Amino acid sequence: MYLIFTIVTVIAVVLMTVTKIREKKTYDTLDSLLDSAINNTFDENVFDETRFSALEMKLAKYLAGSQISSRRVEDERDKIKTLISDISHQTKTPIANILMHSELLMEHELDKESRRCAEAINEQTQKLSFLINALVKLSRLEAGIISLTPQSGDVNAMVRRLHSQYIDDAQRKGIELKIEVPSGGDGDKENAVFDEKWTLEALGNIVDNAIKYTEHGSVTLRVKPYEMFCCVEVADTGIGIAEDEHAQIFSRFYRGRNAAGMEGTGIGLYLSRRIITLQGGYIKLLSQKSEDAAAGGSLFQVYLPRQLYRSNLSKL
Repeated sequence: MYLIFTIVTVIAVVLMTVTKIREKKTYDTLDSLLDSAINNTFDENVFDETRFSALEMKLAKYLAGSQISSRRVEDERDKIKTLISDISHQTKTPIANILMHSELLMEHELDKESRRCAEAINEQTQKLSFLINALVKLSRLEAGIISLTPQSGDVNAMVRRLHSQYIDDAQRKGIELKIEVPSGGDGDKENAVFDEKWTLEALGNIVDNAIKYTEHGSVTLRVKPYEMFCCVEVADTGIGIAEDEHAQIFSRFYRGRNAAGMEGTGIGLYLSRRIITLQGGYIKLLSQKSEDAAAGGSLFQVYLPRQLYRSNLSKL
């Protein structure tokens, strides 16, 4: 009896050992297959009726399909690059000529109707130029032609530059452009990670909208520091945005109901969110539509990360 028990035990141990060896060999083989696939050195080399041969064949088909898809994506990107280049090149000169001739025309003595037409041509051409430039920038960002280069910088200094860029526009509109950041001493810095050129573009779109949709009152720029982010706020006393439109306002070409009859292309906020998101930040909107502009208004909060994390790099 003892002998039988010993034999059974030995057989069980042998079977367990053989099973573990087979499992290890299986995992080692799978690991090798995946490593070769990752390193782009995979080559199907087993041709028989085993399951490993079938697995290699499936992996080979998958990698071949992935390579074809990658080539197609790259081809589409090349087509987009060519199209963007053509649009930018082919429209630049005609638009510039239309603007120049409309301005020359307005310098002459014109009757009231002719001057109105000349001003309308000039205004609509400027809108067309802005729209084309915005679409070109957006397409280049989405196609990866333009890459952002976030680095540590002073948010307070950037907001002061933003204020100086738009102060004249606000004064012409008859509203006040306020700024609530330190004056600019050596200790008055709030660092975050951002691409200054493109972040100014994103913030500029928000400030431009705030000025455009505010008839009375003010637009305020302020910086609020947090532990992981530095927040730039753009608050206005304008027409506001209805709460049920908050989820749509950052969509491409979306125009709010309250702004439907006013100037705009509906692409500025989409471009702004795209730029900020690509840098690892995010935008929040707080707004209350109101008949009384002073009691309404919008508050856009742009959060810029204090540090550049790996997850940010993967988006660029």
